[in-house]
Amino acid sequence: MIATQSQSPSFPAIKFPHLARVILPPLHRVRIKHPEAPALQNLEKTVANALSSFRHLQQIPKGSEVAIAVGSRGIAKIDKITRTVVSGLKVMDLKPFIIPAMGSHGGGTGQGQQEVLKKLGIDDVSMGCEIRSSMKTVDFGLIAEGIHCHMDANAAGAAGIVLINRVKAHTSFPREIESGLIKLIAVGLGKAEGARSVHRIGPKGLQEILPKLAEKAIQSVPIKAGIALIENANREICHVEPVQPEALFETEKRLLRKAKSIMPSLPFDQLDALIVEEFGKDISGAGLDPHISGRTDIRGIENPASPFIHKIAALRMTDATNKNGMGTGVVDFLPQPTANQLDLYSMYMNAVSSTVLEKAFLPIVLANDQEVIMALVATCWQPELNLVRLAQIRSTLHLNEMLLTTPLFQEAQTKGVLASYDETTESLKFDSSGKLLTKVQC
Repeated sequence: MIATQSQSPSFPAIKFPHLARVILPPLHRVRIKHPEAPALQNLEKTVANALSSFRHLQQIPKGSEVAIAVGSRGIAKIDKITRTVVSGLKVMDLKPFIIPAMGSHGGGTGQGQQEVLKKLGIDDVSMGCEIRSSMKTVDFGLIAEGIHCHMDANAAGAAGIVLINRVKAHTSFPREIESGLIKLIAVGLGKAEGARSVHRIGPKGLQEILPKLAEKAIQSVPIKAGIALIENANREICHVEPVQPEALFETEKRLLRKAKSIMPSLPFDQLDALIVEEFGKDISGAGLDPHISGRTDIRGIENPASPFIHKIAALRMTDATNKNGMGTGVVDFLPQPTANQLDLYSMYMNAVSSTVLEKAFLPIVLANDQEVIMALVATCWQPELNLVRLAQIRSTLHLNEMLLTTPLFQEAQTKGVLASYDETTESLKFDSSGKLLTKVQC
């Protein structure tokens, strides 16, 4: 039997009386300097110009169907970008339709993946074209022992395929090609079967098998165009580049180097504690970006050298993650209301398909945000309140503003990484239910 509805657990509202005595440190609200990369001022025009440059699209017979592959990541203005591509294809007298290219996400069902797109602002009404969401694939044969090249059946049957994706560092492995158009082809368009093929042999599959799968797919289906996107530290699109199918690999290598050069980061090598207000699949495939959390936490794979964060609390999931709480396995504390919203079917489907089970493990669940944060401070191995190195961030993607305890604030001042800061400190405040009211603004 295949689950089609959210299947959530029920945790008790656990409180520890001794935590009521924990004093929380005061915090400085600061803004951090990151590598500069201005946002594109006319995004839609830039995308339209990129689309018009593809000679392969112009050679498709008029009236033919063209598939637009869109993933599950929360890319900035992905709805506007996709709608621009739809309109541009119509101008060419082609018939576009959209395909969710997201492997096993959305619970590994066609309906679930369509719902993921809808949360990103992409549906048939807003886009002006059909969304064809199915888990059916075409098997293009063996590319390694036990590994087959799968491709979305609707995409395989189209006269052309247009890829849209962000190029960025991958959450688990450093390589010349990580997360971008190539991964969208091999894993995203491969649907659940393709995801399982890539991940069946663990991280080695991502490193060695993914490029081979993509090469086979490019030989087997009519990929005509790639729209590569790069985001800046403010989660704004700062670069759009048309990628010709014959130059996919070399172009993506170059764009990945560019993307890594402007990545935001925590300006600290060590923290005692980190409060993360939001996590989710739209933030990172791992829920929390390991480059920020310092935790890959996959057996046999080393964690990043820095930062080292002793304890992490994650407070709530983003709406766009659709209750897929992948990432709970790399945090130490989770509040009960969030834990009770987890769609275990979606999480476990994602974990089993990727073979990286650790990301779906469950942390300690306490009654509310207040209990979680007091436990975070009580267990961070720093008994002196004035020495606690604690930071609060909105998410691992939102690092412009953060709240810092005094030791981190002073270190940031010394390093010259502060763009601005408040002279006065503030205390963490909670409502009557224990929900955190003190938030990072951006």
